[in-house]
Amino acid sequence: MGLSSKDRREEVIQAWYMDDSDEDQRLPHHRDPEEFVSLDQLEKLGVLSWCLDADNYETDEELKKIREARGYSYMDFCEVCPEKLPNYEVKIKSFFEEHLHTDEEIRYCVAGSGYFDVRDQDDRWIRVWVKKGALIVLPAGSYHRFTLDSNNYIKAMRLFVGNPVWTPFNRPHDHLPARKEYLEAFMKKDASNQAVDAAA
Repeated sequence: MGLSSKDRREEVIQAWYMDDSDEDQRLPHHRDPEEFVSLDQLEKLGVLSWCLDADNYETDEELKKIREARGYSYMDFCEVCPEKLPNYEVKIKSFFEEHLHTDEEIRYCVAGSGYFDVRDQDDRWIRVWVKKGALIVLPAGSYHRFTLDSNNYIKAMRLFVGNPVWTPFNRPHDHLPARKEYLEAFMKKDASNQAVDAAA
């Protein structure tokens, strides 16, 4: 087949380092030259991802397995676009404020697309573009933000362990236990990691 070596997730998730421009947040904001980030690199930051069949999310066995394995008992949907989201302008600004949660943020893009921005070990922004079929998990305690891309539309399934918790803690909230645990788990730099980065 020849396609087996390609990770299916790369069809629905791409990531890259962002430039410092303050142009429209919905633009891609690639650096010049472009600097892509692999899904493995995202995983080192605790960001997990899957490529699922978004047309059949009601009956998808793979989604069911993920939900059972990770305890995602609660689910609802959120549509983000000017027509469907009440108080759209205010909401989209608040999503783009850098924040963290004390629980994982789990989003499954079933239609449309959008950007989740996350920080790397050196506090640089990585833009993660999710498209239809992408399920992404941002770890508790990680600083991030969200914006639509220029298509201005995403429909996402929101998943939670137990009752939904919406509370965003805008940066800085470094004193929260979730932040300390995240730093401990994913932001410890060791010499071997840095050597790899330097060679990349």
